[in-house]
Amino acid sequence: MALSSWWRSVFAQKRAVKIISGITQKDAEVVGRVVRAATRGGATYVDIAADPLLVALAKSLTDLPVCVSTIDPSVLPACVAAGADMVEIGNFDPFYAQGEVFDVERVQALTAQARELLPDVPLTVTVPHTLPLDVQADVAQELVRLGADVLQTEGSVAVQPQQPGILGLLEKAVPALAAAYTLSRAVNVPVVCASGLSAVTAPLALAAGAAGVGIGRAVNRLSDEWEMTAAVRAIVEAVSAAVVPECP
Repeated sequence: MALSSWWRSVFAQKRAVKIISGITQKDAEVVGRVVRAATRGGATYVDIAADPLLVALAKSLTDLPVCVSTIDPSVLPACVAAGADMVEIGNFDPFYAQGEVFDVERVQALTAQARELLPDVPLTVTVPHTLPLDVQADVAQELVRLGADVLQTEGSVAVQPQQPGILGLLEKAVPALAAAYTLSRAVNVPVVCASGLSAVTAPLALAAGAAGVGIGRAVNRLSDEWEMTAAVRAIVEAVSAAVVPECP
């Protein structure tokens, strides 16, 4: 396992909050706003697109650990050289509309390639929501065998909420919550529940067995940096107040 004692301690507390600027977001101004908001809001770490220039920017703005996300493992070594603390294969949600397919074989190959390139760097891998939950559990076990230190859920693109307000937020989170419950019981590595979560549903992810939550659109779609900061703070406070079971 490539996770340092710091990472293991963070995930063991089951309170990690990752703020995501977006795997396809290459606008330095937007990424900078998200990173600053995450820092002020009390997040645990940030997740940005895998670009060495963005990594250098993020490291100049925050002391938080920086994770970089991509579907092209070949770009990861340069990001680590620029200061990235963790690397990630996925999240895949933005690519489905482009016709990309992330089947079992592709995700396993990407994982193996990333681990071969960076044998000692913490590695997170997204488990595709397009797979049935029982298959996700099997794939999760194989990804861990291939070297994944952390697994992540996804799924909000598959849901169009039928209800407004809190009911809609619950609907949007269901695929990720179901995956968090399933994966956390299939593997012995931390599971980060991401995709479609909010301050309302983040505590449910922890109750389902997740070691942390990944928050993207609830923060990065806001246009004002102070709104972003307030959104991060609301999520961090919700996670801090959540009742977390001692074991799944």
